[in-house]
Amino acid sequence: MKHLSIERLEASLASRVASVTVAFWVIKVLSTAMGEATSDYLVHTIGPIPGVALGFALFAVTIVLQFRSRQFSTARYWAAIVGVSVFGTMVADVAHVGFGIPYLVSAAICAVALAAVFVIWHRTEHTISIHSIVTRRREVFYWLTVLVTFALGTAVGDLTATTFGLGYLGSGIIFAIAIAIPAVLYRYLRILPVAMFWSAYVLTRPLGASFADWFGVSEQRGGLAVGSGLVALILTIAIVVVVAATSVPAARVVGSRRRARDIEQVSP
Repeated sequence: MKHLSIERLEASLASRVASVTVAFWVIKVLSTAMGEATSDYLVHTIGPIPGVALGFALFAVTIVLQFRSRQFSTARYWAAIVGVSVFGTMVADVAHVGFGIPYLVSAAICAVALAAVFVIWHRTEHTISIHSIVTRRREVFYWLTVLVTFALGTAVGDLTATTFGLGYLGSGIIFAIAIAIPAVLYRYLRILPVAMFWSAYVLTRPLGASFADWFGVSEQRGGLAVGSGLVALILTIAIVVVVAATSVPAARVVGSRRRARDIEQVSP
């Protein structure tokens, strides 16, 4: 009974998100770029309505799998991030293309929505730290935040690239500089770690999307004309490789913990 209660306690306190490491940020940027390229490819290849429907299906399936899992899985977690990335991109694009909402307006709406999610999350749970995602309710707040950040980042990236005329490469450089600010403030000054994390998290979206568009779009639009489909495929392969590489050490840690627990149970 003692061992069972300890196991239940460990399960209830297990983090539902990936550890924040260098690999975390690498995969996050790759997934934002992949989501942008995949969204563009689907919408322009099979049409807006089927493309959005497929994007929503990917989002729904990956999120359901993430929430139904009782233990954290690196593959399931990043699959859900990819699903949110694709659908979150479509939400912002549909608002602009389908309903004619200017990027400045959609960016402002998403910013207000994100602020509202943070306020409600903090008032409900008294924390918005990524290290505190150990309950289902906090996990709901987390994924809602992730979805809004993807929509916000998409709108902001397109705003700077098209409305402000910076182009996709120019926007990518601007966001690369911008994301370095919270990274430096946290790394060397330890200032507001939670705020710095979420600032960098939001900026990964326009950073990745800007470079994905720069590689994918035509030369007339300021890109390299590689094609969104090929860009999406390359980024998908890169994500799979990095996730697989990071899953091996995690599996070894889990296995060692289980072996240690088994030894403890059979010890006199």
